[in-house]
Amino acid sequence: MPWVYINEIGQHEGQDVTLKGWLYNKRSSGKLHFLQVRDGTGILQCVVFKSDVPPEQFDLADHLSQESSLIVTGTVRADARAPLGYEVSVKDLQLVHTAESYPITPKEHGVAFLLDHRHLWLRSSRQHAILTVRSAVIRACRDYFDGKGFTLLDAPIFTPAACEGTTTLFATDYFGETAYLTQSGQLYAEAGALAFGKVYCFGPTFRAEKSKTRRHLTEFWMIEPEVAFMDLAGDMDLAEDFVEYVVQRVRREQRSHLEALERDMTVLERVRKPFPRVTYSEAVELVRQAGFLIQWGDDFGADEETAISKQFDRPVLVHRYPTECKAFYMKADPENPRLALCVDVLAPEGYGEIIGGGQREDDLETLRAKIRAHNLPEESFGWYLDLRRYGSVPHAGFGMGIERVVAWICNLPHVRETVPFPRMLERLRP
Repeated sequence: MPWVYINEIGQHEGQDVTLKGWLYNKRSSGKLHFLQVRDGTGILQCVVFKSDVPPEQFDLADHLSQESSLIVTGTVRADARAPLGYEVSVKDLQLVHTAESYPITPKEHGVAFLLDHRHLWLRSSRQHAILTVRSAVIRACRDYFDGKGFTLLDAPIFTPAACEGTTTLFATDYFGETAYLTQSGQLYAEAGALAFGKVYCFGPTFRAEKSKTRRHLTEFWMIEPEVAFMDLAGDMDLAEDFVEYVVQRVRREQRSHLEALERDMTVLERVRKPFPRVTYSEAVELVRQAGFLIQWGDDFGADEETAISKQFDRPVLVHRYPTECKAFYMKADPENPRLALCVDVLAPEGYGEIIGGGQREDDLETLRAKIRAHNLPEESFGWYLDLRRYGSVPHAGFGMGIERVVAWICNLPHVRETVPFPRMLERLRP
């Protein structure tokens, strides 16, 4: 019999097929056993009639433990009551492995318990839906840039210096020299942009932030485009177009999974260009109107970002923050040097920043002065300064955090469910 996957079962109506998977759940009714079998692509009901299988197989079906691995052969039949519209009438049932008593049961479990058993929690229908959406988000991101002629540039994980601030670096010994886990691939993407015109990098990034908020992980994934000859206006246009594309494609492709997560689809349908754009100064007024005490020059925290984003029904672009709030590589606004040519994209519904980016400083001496002002070791940035020595041009880009976008699209309360094995302040295992 052909071995088929559950998500392809509709192509085999009336045929005998073989499924290979695990017992998700079961119930019995006299001469019938209903086995819910999952294979990673879906869950399908397999019906064991007492008269259709040998007595030992019928007895086996009655005593199977949850998550035991199985090989099931039977006939595919249409059934309008089934979630997939089909079920299998079992003709042969083979046990591959009997699972021990499964620790995750239908009862309520605490988050700590579930994270301790994350390697097993991944098998639940909710986690399956979330991580399938994550996969679709990543695929949409890469297809967007690949389709627009960007070159994928792989940035290193080991770096000699900080990109986003020295207080959030993970240090490690690198053959007697101190190296750091990357905070961003951006600086290397800048080198790529001046070689290839427009590039993107995608990979894990690391921030040693001692934060326990619902938005933070110590290891997360970012996709970071960088474009030569692009200014802030072009960067904002790119970010806006990119977010709309990703959200609308995932909304279409993953409707069943999003509905299983009880996502309000009308919220995602509203993610259409143009997005509102406000300056930092205008955003400060919005925060004050929401009842927060904030001074001009203060950076926005999670509460302030939530206050801003809740006033819009789609993502909002906040641009031109004070230069003191932003990294050394941000270019100052020539019309007001107190402001940086930067932009943050804040997701609605209180999810906050999903994109941070802007135009980079392209003048050699200005950049060197900024490196010194931030007390960064100039010798570690010699190669980066070379980009301003040999054919410097205006250029811009941004970074989008995959986990925050998945949390927003799925309407999750915490980013810990958006990655297979989350790394947080007090979570290194499994």
